[in-house]
Amino acid sequence: MTENETKAEHSQILSTGIKNYENLKDITTLVYLLQAIAFVGFTPVIGVIINYFKKSEVTGSILESHFRWQIRTFWWGLLWFSLASFLIFIWIGIPIGYPMLAVLFVWWAYRLLRGWLRLNKGRPMYTS
Repeated sequence: MTENETKAEHSQILSTGIKNYENLKDITTLVYLLQAIAFVGFTPVIGVIINYFKKSEVTGSILESHFRWQIRTFWWGLLWFSLASFLIFIWIGIPIGYPMLAVLFVWWAYRLLRGWLRLNKGRPMYTS
């Protein structure tokens, strides 16, 4: 490895907090995609499993905030989807359940779009 390559790699580690940033950024993008195609089936579950397995590798980088954002989106989405589905299932809650699903869809789309756009700009989800 040449001196310039070593400096470039060292600069990347300092600016991102982790060595294999580009690979992990691609994985983060993949998780956003898996959550976005939730209508296919269990893709958000696969995405959150990836988040938990790779979480330790993104510690100290902007990707850590994206992983936290994705995990929270999954669990809050699952909670509200389960509640809306239960209300629809018991029939009494149909007037509440369907609008709840509509709001959940908008919220889910907002979180995925906002996260993906900030990831592409190289920005964390929120400052801590």
